[in-house]
Amino acid sequence: MEKSKFIPYGRQDVTQSDVNAVVQVLQSDFLTQGPIVPMFEQKLCDHTGAKYSVAVNNCTSALHLACLALGLGTGDVLWTSPITFVASANCALYCGANIDFVDIELDTALMSVKKLKEKLERAEKESVLPKIIIPVHFSGQSCDMKEIYSLGQKYGFKIIEDAAHAIGAKYQNDAVGSCRYSDISVFSFHPVKIITTGEGGAAMTNNPLLAEKMRLLRSHGITRDPVKMQNKLAEPWYYEQINLGFNYRMTDIQAALGLSQLNRLSQYVLHRSKIALLYDEKFKRVSIDIKPLIQKSNRVSAFHLYVVRVMGGSKERNEIYNNLYKKGIGVNLHYIPVNRQPFFYKKLNYNLGKNSVKHPLINTDKYYSQALTLPLYPGLMSHNVEFIIQEILKHVKN
Repeated sequence: MEKSKFIPYGRQDVTQSDVNAVVQVLQSDFLTQGPIVPMFEQKLCDHTGAKYSVAVNNCTSALHLACLALGLGTGDVLWTSPITFVASANCALYCGANIDFVDIELDTALMSVKKLKEKLERAEKESVLPKIIIPVHFSGQSCDMKEIYSLGQKYGFKIIEDAAHAIGAKYQNDAVGSCRYSDISVFSFHPVKIITTGEGGAAMTNNPLLAEKMRLLRSHGITRDPVKMQNKLAEPWYYEQINLGFNYRMTDIQAALGLSQLNRLSQYVLHRSKIALLYDEKFKRVSIDIKPLIQKSNRVSAFHLYVVRVMGGSKERNEIYNNLYKKGIGVNLHYIPVNRQPFFYKKLNYNLGKNSVKHPLINTDKYYSQALTLPLYPGLMSHNVEFIIQEILKHVKN
């Protein structure tokens, strides 16, 4: 890619082997509900070590099914990070539950265990403990899942890992998605993620009952299993709807692309980590005004995103953002805090962090004033990285 061409913050990498895999399905007997989706699910289990995988049409669907499988409903409360895409919070609202947010660590943008402990202590006194907590593995780095799991054992909440950014990552030598410290983990296969199925997602679990319920709900709540039917003497063609489900199925076309992409997962993560290292080394050596998010020593990030904090604050960050865009560099901002979305602070009466006495989101507000996402994807070349760094430093020096 030449410097004169626009450099996006992320993009998919589709090879001829991916195209061949999809064409093979297009020429087969099944475009959907055939043999390829189960093959993709098994390969996800092989990679993560989780026992069960439920592939769906997108990660939002996976979050919704995970909440339903864990029994989230009206009157329940779900907590998640405010630094995430809105789907991590919306999944609670789909179930009729209430939503609240846990502040982040400023230097990682991950859910703060310290803030979580403090919030749980308050919630226990007020008898408003959450039913489910969704830690978000922001940018590809895992949250401190062992600590969060310990709190779950103490306070009785279930855990869904939002690993939309983190397939290929590791936590304490376990693959993210293993569900060692959670009930369910979810992945996203959107085009800008580590691997893609076009659109798509998956829910991983080690609990057979949760897997069974999610499979039932992803396909209209319909079963052909005679054991689950009321009509036990049904004809072979007979089926029954036994729950209110959804059409959240993944197609064989999508799964074929995912299967092919999974073959390059470790290669993608390695390439992303090399680009991140180029950024890290330069910024740490020459600028105190640009601080990359830190990586914890007991974790391996998948580096879905590369985020820096512009220490001069929002005015300087915005100037850098605008200048880079003029140079054809597609920087971005991940994310506008969910609690700042009009739907949450107007319709749901969720107070902005700085105005909330009980639940301040101080680190979230500060992070939002500083964050800037730089380009990072497999096709990004080292000379593009150098060009991006030079343009940022040029502004900082000026």
